[in-house]
Amino acid sequence: MKNIGLLRDDVYLRHVPGPSHVETPERLIAIHKAIDETFSGTTFTKITPRAATFEELCWNHLPDYVKKIEQTGEEKNFVALDPDTVTCPDSYYVATLAVGGVFNALDAIKDGAITGGMCLVRPPGHHAEPDRAMGFCLFNNVALGALYAQKVLGLRRCLIVDFDLHHGNGTQKSFYYDPNVLYFSTHQYPYYPGTGGCHEVGSGDGKGFTVNCPLRAGCTDEDYAVIFRDILVPIATEFSPDLVLVSAGFDIWWQDPLGGMRVTERGIGAISRALIDMAEEVCSRRILFVLEGGYSKEGLGKGVVMVLKQLLQGEEFKDEIEVAKSLLATSSPQNARHSIQDVIHSQAKYWGCLRSFE
Repeated sequence: MKNIGLLRDDVYLRHVPGPSHVETPERLIAIHKAIDETFSGTTFTKITPRAATFEELCWNHLPDYVKKIEQTGEEKNFVALDPDTVTCPDSYYVATLAVGGVFNALDAIKDGAITGGMCLVRPPGHHAEPDRAMGFCLFNNVALGALYAQKVLGLRRCLIVDFDLHHGNGTQKSFYYDPNVLYFSTHQYPYYPGTGGCHEVGSGDGKGFTVNCPLRAGCTDEDYAVIFRDILVPIATEFSPDLVLVSAGFDIWWQDPLGGMRVTERGIGAISRALIDMAEEVCSRRILFVLEGGYSKEGLGKGVVMVLKQLLQGEEFKDEIEVAKSLLATSSPQNARHSIQDVIHSQAKYWGCLRSFE
C-alpha cells in the first residue's frame, strides 16, 4: 500500500458563503464521513495546513486584489464579490490556508514523505483570475501550487489536469503564455463560465500548452475513459512533466445538481487510474489531487473515496483498480466522438502523438 498524504482539517468548514449557497461546509462534512466509513483501518500521512503569505498569493494575483479579499476579513457580514462568490469574516484566512495547505502537500511529495496525495480544501480555486473572484473561488489553489513547485521546489514543468464540470478559466489565464505549464481540461460546454473552446490553445510561447476538451452534457464513464486514454496520456507523456496537479471536481457525477454529465464511480476510478499510472511513468508518481467543485453529497463522498482507493492501490481495493483498468482498456466513445475529433484536430499540429489519430 502506498504512503498517501491527506490534507483534511475542520478549519475549512469556517468559510461560510451564506445560508443558501451551494458551496457549503456540508460538502466537506460529507466527504469526511465517507472517508471515515471506508478507511477506518487505513492510515494516511497527515498534511497540516499553513497560511500562504501575502507575497506568495501575489505570485498569481494582483496585490490590490489580494488586499481586497483580505479586507473582507474586517467585515462583520457577508461580502458579495460577484453574484456567485461571497465571503464571510473567516473566508480570507481559510482561503490562505487552502493555498498553503497545497504548498505543504507539495513539500511532502518533493521530500519523498508521501507518494501522492489529496487536499480537501475550501474555497475552491480554478475560476479565480489574477484580479477577479469568480465561481465560488477566491485564490487559485492549483495555479499557486504550480508556481510554488517552480519557484520553491525546482520542479520546472508542471501538468495541470482539470476534470471539474466547469472550465477552469482562472487557471487557463494564469498560464496561457507559459510553455512550462500544460493545462488540460475536460468540461461541459457551452456552460459556465463560457470559456474553454477547442480553439483556445494558448498564445505566444504557450501555444499548444492549453488543451481544452469541451463536452456536451450526457458524457459517460466510457467517454471520459477514452479522452484520458487517447488524448491526455499521450500528450502528458510527450510533455514529460515534473509534477501533476489535478483540479478534482466531482460535479461530473451523474446526479450532481449543477451538472449534466453521466459519470459514476467507475468513470472517476478510470480518470484517477489513468492519471496515477501516467504520473508513475513520467514523474516518479508526483501527483496531487486538489478538491474543486461537486455539489451532490453522495457524489462527493463516493468520488473522493474512489480517488483515494486508486492512490492507495491496496490489495483490498483490487476490484476497483481492475474495473478502472478494464474501462480504460476497452472503452469506445458514446457521446463524445465529435468532441474528441475536434480536440485532436485542434491539437495535432502541436503534439506528434496525436497525428496518427487524424
